[in-house]
This record gives sequence, structure tokens and C-alpha cells, in this order.
Amino acid sequence: MLAIVHSRASIGVSAPAVTIEVHLSGGLPALSIVGLPETGVRESKDRVRSALLNAGFEFPARRITINMAPADLPKEGGRFDLPIALGILAASGQIPAESLTDIECIGELSLDGALRSLKGVLPAVLAAREAGRLLLLPQENAAEAALASNNDVLAASHLLTVCEHLSGRAKLVPLARAEDQGPTETGVPMPDLAEVRGQQVPRRALEVAAAGGHNLLFFGPPGTGKSMLASRLPGILPGLDDSAAMEVASVHSVAGRPVQAGGWRQPPFRAPHHTASAVALVGGGSSPRPGEISLAHRGVLFLDELPEFERRVLEVLREPMESGEIVISRAARQVTFPARFQVVAAMNPCPCGYSGHPNIECQCTATQVMRYRSKISGPLLDRFDLHVEVPVQTGDVLLASGEQGESSASVSERVLRARAAQNRRGALNAALAGKELDRACALDADSQRLLSSAMERLGLSARALHRILRVARTLADLDDQPVLQRSHLMEALGYRQLDRQHGQSSVVSA
Repeated sequence: MLAIVHSRASIGVSAPAVTIEVHLSGGLPALSIVGLPETGVRESKDRVRSALLNAGFEFPARRITINMAPADLPKEGGRFDLPIALGILAASGQIPAESLTDIECIGELSLDGALRSLKGVLPAVLAAREAGRLLLLPQENAAEAALASNNDVLAASHLLTVCEHLSGRAKLVPLARAEDQGPTETGVPMPDLAEVRGQQVPRRALEVAAAGGHNLLFFGPPGTGKSMLASRLPGILPGLDDSAAMEVASVHSVAGRPVQAGGWRQPPFRAPHHTASAVALVGGGSSPRPGEISLAHRGVLFLDELPEFERRVLEVLREPMESGEIVISRAARQVTFPARFQVVAAMNPCPCGYSGHPNIECQCTATQVMRYRSKISGPLLDRFDLHVEVPVQTGDVLLASGEQGESSASVSERVLRARAAQNRRGALNAALAGKELDRACALDADSQRLLSSAMERLGLSARALHRILRVARTLADLDDQPVLQRSHLMEALGYRQLDRQHGQSSVVSA
């Protein structure tokens, strides 16, 4: 007898279809699984056998052949336990085979028949809907699946519950979609910019970075507020829309990080330690998993103490910072993860941290300072749109009672208006390129001469020049100006304080 069950594998953030064919035939009792199963799948025969017996079903004493198609797609993990068990039950006549026609199922079985939670549920929900089938999954994944449910997801806690549903004795109720919040209502309290005293230029740069999606590098002595400023960026970013929020949730689902309805539209904020490896940042492993840059997709990747990262680790960021995705290649497969993230980094001006400090003398030699800054390559530095100094604040500013800076809510309103202008153009300013950049950043003759002179004087690359134009476009959007003004270009040039000239770092006055 033959039974067919539909399921889903997990490859990156996709969920390709897997058809499981179960055939019972005469001969000595045995169970074989074919179709490129990995260790976790091959071990499922023991979990399935115990689960069926402990749930009160008969395990057929016949030759059982299980084929998992397509045969060239690697299958891994325990997600195929449930479809294999149902295929055996259908092939042996213990549940009606026709009940499996319009349903897909995933789930790992415990030895007593209980269903355990899985990674990568959201991509499976979306793929099953596109195929026009219901998806049956473990109850522990119900809250996550409800984010994408459209009354087409069933959740069960035990194999018996699943079989009662398929046999028509006790129907499972489809999951309702989780209570949704608006795209600008995150539901999660964030640190407020009002808590930052002084630092008007860095605050302005943070607003520009949020408005245009620009990469931002803070530098300055220890304790001036670089990390404090960076942690307030998510609080002024717009909430994610439906499509972006689902992309982010899918990545986190694949990574095994629970996705909850409350605050799931908040752009992610990731801050890996400077001892992180290249694999930790970009993802990988024998079964490729997303790294920090993918977990920061549609959000912020904060790199504190930037020069303390290994140089080879920082260099792997260059390509995804431009392309918005990371491709991880292994012998048997190639996996693509989304990685459209915004980088905010912080660094000291020298190894001791006090170069340029008004009160503390720097102990570093010129060679030590050069070696410290050279850990950040020119191509990587080019990819930061804004280089902004965070200076030491006086005690009068820090101790002023009753004086607070502008709140995140107020800044966020201007960011939203600037983003609305970019939405009408069809792309974030940070992503403008080619004809779109030329059209959005048209310059008059005077502005062209200004930029040409700056390019020669500062030793700017073509990439840096384009980033200056993008920042200027964001400044114009914040001022609600359709055309770039000279003042916007001057301010954008002032944010390039660490550009390299003739192969050495030079701080350019704003």
C-alpha cells in the first residue's frame, strides 16, 4: 500500500516542498528512508516507532520504504517525524489516506507522541499558503505561526490529536491571525533621545542616518556618549510595514529565536561583541544559519569599539553592506540570507582613547595612532555615509537641571516625513544609485564645482562622492526641499570627518 504526505524542508529563509511517499510491502520487517536524509532524519524511524506504539497505534510488521522527494534536496532535522508517522498510519489503513491530500505537516515527535517545537515555521506557513494547502504544526509554534496565519494553519500538541482531526472525530480549529499593531506602533519602550545632554551635531547626524537609512560612524574619547547615542537610533526609526516585518520575522524564525506579536514590527537592533567571528557575523556552519547581519535585516547593526574587531571580520561586511544579502556556499548547497542592514559603529580616536581630549593628555605615538586607525580599511570606511565626532561635554552641560534634549517622538515625526518623500521616489536615499541618484540629486554648476573641489582636496573616492550626494538628499528631505541646496552639500561634506587622503587618516573640520 502507498500513502503520500506533503511537508516542507527548511533551506535558508525558504521552505521548499517535500513529498513523502510511504510504501508497505511484504518481506522481513524493516524500515528504510531514501531521498538524501541526513542523520536527524535517519534517526526519525526510532522516534516514530516509539511514538506510534506509545500512542496506541500498531506499527506495521512489514517492509516499509519511505521516499522523500525531491531526491537531490538535503533533508535535515526532526521536522519530518510527523509526516512520516502519518504516512505509515495512512498506508496501513489506520487513518484515511484521502484526509492528507490538502494538508501539509511538519513536527518533531517525542517518544510518547507529543509534538515538539521547530525552527523556521513562518517560511513554511507562507509557502503552504502559496501552494493552496493548510499547514499542520506543533502547538508550541502556534503563537509564531499566528503572525502569518490566514485561517490556514492548524496546531496540535500530540499525534493523537492530529489523527482524531484527520479521522473526523475531533476537528482542530484554524489559528486566527495575531492581533496586529500599526506599522508605527511597536509596543516596546525604547531609550529616549531626550536623555542625551548636549551633543547637538551627533544628534543631528543620528536623525539624518534614521531619515535616509545611512551608515554612521561615531568617534571620540571614552565616555562621551557614543554607545548611548547609537542605542537611541531604533527609537526614531519608523516601524516596519507588513512585508518587511514578515521578512525579519522569517529570519528570526529560521534562527530559532521566538517571534512574538508584541513589538514584532520594531526594527531589530543587534550589537555583537568585538570578539565575534566572521561566521558569527555573516552566518554559516555545516547547516547554514543566519548571522548577526541577517538578524539585523531591516534594522541596525551596532559595532562598538570598531577597531577592536579583527580586520578580516570587518572586511566580510563590505559586500553585504552594498548588496543587501549574504550568500553562503557549502559543498552540497548554497543558501542566501537577506542582510539589508544599517551599520552604526563607534570607535576611539586612538588606542588610549584620549587623542584630542581637552583635559587628558594622549599617551599614543603617531605610529600607534596610524596603526590603530588602519585597522579600518579605506573601502570599509567609504561605506560609512557619515563620520561624526562625539566631543567631550562640559560639566555645565551635563549637570544642567531641568534641561533635556529633544525627545525621540519629536525627532521621529521629522524622520517619518522624510521617509514619506523617499517612498514617493520609490527607494531609501541610502539605496539610490545610477539614474535614480542623478535624478534625485541634480546639481547646478556652482554645486558641481563645490563637490569637484572637495573631491580633490579630501581625496574622495567615487563611492564617497555618491554617499555625500545621498546624505545631501536626505538633508533636503528633512527640510522639505525638492532640490538640493548648497547648504545641504556643505553639511553633508561636514559629516565626512575621517576620509583618507593619500593613504592616511585626516580629520577634516566641519
